Amino acid sequence: MNTLRLVTIVAASLIGGAAFAQSAAPAKSAPAAKPAVAPAAPAKVDPRQVIVNKLGDLKLEDVRLSPVSGVYEVNSGANISYITADAKYAILGDLLEIDTNVNVSENRRRAIRARMIEAVPDSEMLVFAPKETPKYTITVFTDIDCGYCRRLHSQIAEYNKLGIRVRYMFFPRSGPDTESWHKAESVWCASNRNDALTRAKNGQAIKSPKCPTDIVKRDYELGEKLQVTGTPAIFLASGEMLPGYAPPGELLHYLKTGKPM
Repeated sequence: MNTLRLVTIVAASLIGGAAFAQSAAPAKSAPAAKPAVAPAAPAKVDPRQVIVNKLGDLKLEDVRLSPVSGVYEVNSGANISYITADAKYAILGDLLEIDTNVNVSENRRRAIRARMIEAVPDSEMLVFAPKETPKYTITVFTDIDCGYCRRLHSQIAEYNKLGIRVRYMFFPRSGPDTESWHKAESVWCASNRNDALTRAKNGQAIKSPKCPTDIVKRDYELGEKLQVTGTPAIFLASGEMLPGYAPPGELLHYLKTGKPM
């Protein structure tokens, strides 16, 4: 046999045997894989807290989800604005529902105002009520030296006759430690506050001993939170604010219909 042919056959034989031995040998088992540990889910962050942290001077209860997805309503007193959940963008202005033409922002303001005013008991206001059960109650922020405030009070008997109960709170437009402020304090410290208010609005000087009270300060600060900028400021039971004087008949018509005459 040719030597070259013999070498070729032997070589082929050896390669085939090696291949068979390799395929027949039992495969080594791979080490068991350790069970994968799922990464901990990131803690959810309350967008309200993000907004409070960004803006400051707010509480969580001052922030709530608005009707618009991803936008939160922020209120400071009766002032309402809107801010995105990431606290990057603010939207100033009222939110309107197009299909119904409802002013969502104003409805919220009214609810907030009504709640803030009703937190003040009647005993801490000056109340002029009709003899019969009143049909309506209004709360008026008044300045003793304001001309239209005096005009409104000069008709207090007419308001009462129409079934309108008037509750007064103080809002000296000139601010703290001014003549109007001190007049309001004298009225509050008088033994007969209603009579003192009437006389003060008629231009009479009210001499009352000083009494420990922060009523005028409390009323004034509340008025600022309610966005009172002038007097008289009339608030209906619903929290709606009517800025300025309204004659008795016109006010009654509005209270009945919700529409001006």
